Amino acid sequence: MIKAFGYVRVSGKSQINGDGFKRQEKAIKEYAKASGYQIERIFKEEAISGTLDETERPAFQEMVSAILKNGVRTIIIEGMDRLARDLQIQTALITYLASKEITLISARTDQDITKAVMEDPMQKALVQIQGVFSELEKNLLVKKLKQARTRKKEDHGKCEGRKSYQELNPELIAEIKRLRRKPKNGKRLSLQKTMESLNESGFTTTSGKPFTLTTLKNVIYKSMG
Repeated sequence: MIKAFGYVRVSGKSQINGDGFKRQEKAIKEYAKASGYQIERIFKEEAISGTLDETERPAFQEMVSAILKNGVRTIIIEGMDRLARDLQIQTALITYLASKEITLISARTDQDITKAVMEDPMQKALVQIQGVFSELEKNLLVKKLKQARTRKKEDHGKCEGRKSYQELNPELIAEIKRLRRKPKNGKRLSLQKTMESLNESGFTTTSGKPFTLTTLKNVIYKSMG
């Protein structure tokens, strides 16, 4: 089955608890089941006017972001009026999706909206132009982030890479130091005993697992020297 997201929208706050969402979700799920799609998630645009573009649609932005990360390439809507009521906004949103090679399907008409747009030479040209600017925007963002990381590294000496245990769990480091502190007339606690004490006290690794001798050694080496 082809994985897809559903997108539903209501215009007013009073409609959020009405049957608008339920009706749209029902239509999307019924169409998906009959057409071989698996709905992974349905994104709800609550109290958002059909005249607003993608920059003012939080659920739409979240959905596109999720698509670009997880490989889902299809969006199913109940009908074009649920995407947008304004024709200009409809065109802008479809062009935006097409430029990112995302398929938009209307459950009401069983139409591949993005494919229909791409078959129109004029609309295809607009999609290609949008794609150029999307790529430019991406490159500018990457450049901006790289410059920001460089400045942060220069100012603080660190920017990229995973956070250390000292940053993520200073209580853990303090406890290791306490356990490993050598008493005046005694012997320092062994790594084995230190590991057992940490696990008994409920401390875990960043992945939530109990400590092993290897992970404990890594923490001591990287965070405590």
